[in-house]
Amino acid sequence: MTAPGEGLLFDVSAPPTSVERLLLADRSVQHNDMLDRLLRAGAPSGPHAHAASAHQLAAATRAALTAVTDERLCQSHDLSDAMARLQQLAFLSSASADQQLPMARTLTALAPAAAMGCADTFAHEIRRRRGNSSDAPDHGLTATLRTALWEIACGNVVTTSSLGRQYVHYRDERVLISTLHTLEAKGLAERVPTSAPSAYVGGPLQDRVRLTAAGTTALASTLSNPPAARLALTPHPPPPLRARPLAAVD
Repeated sequence: MTAPGEGLLFDVSAPPTSVERLLLADRSVQHNDMLDRLLRAGAPSGPHAHAASAHQLAAATRAALTAVTDERLCQSHDLSDAMARLQQLAFLSSASADQQLPMARTLTALAPAAAMGCADTFAHEIRRRRGNSSDAPDHGLTATLRTALWEIACGNVVTTSSLGRQYVHYRDERVLISTLHTLEAKGLAERVPTSAPSAYVGGPLQDRVRLTAAGTTALASTLSNPPAARLALTPHPPPPLRARPLAAVD
């Protein structure tokens, strides 16, 4: 008779957490990049080229909604708004499958940022329900690395090469090439060659920076951290202006 456990010849990956299921931004970025490449190539404007991807994105969004519902979180205004936003994303993704390329791209244009905002809201609601505790592993991430993970997930980071040098292009928060190298060394990010749209009309395709599976897990753990651990992600407000005495008038 085989003893319990002897038949397990390999480790089975743990199922994704609810927060990881909510990190839909990367799917949205991939979908939008595909639409941009089709538009750049002058592909036929019918919906057949992108319908399957749009339906997959809608299905993933509905699965994320189910994951949130299964958490049975106490209702709040923020949670209700995030639920409504996810429902809108699912509807828009599904509707884009029947549209021609230009309109399809418009319908999902804001999906990555919206999905990240929803994931952040849900993660904090889940954390609060569990008593402000986080049992997520420590990935040794600095505030700079956490910010870079967020920007990458939103689809805000691409790279290019020119004359033997590499350049990082970002949208909102600054991401340095050294930061990207650190994330790649940790196995948290990777570059997908010529997958992102060009920076200008007629220019070459850029390399999209994406999160790996480990990077998604790491980002999910930072979203679940207590607020004090996330304060560094928010730029410090400028110091208050000090009143200066008026010069005396002769």
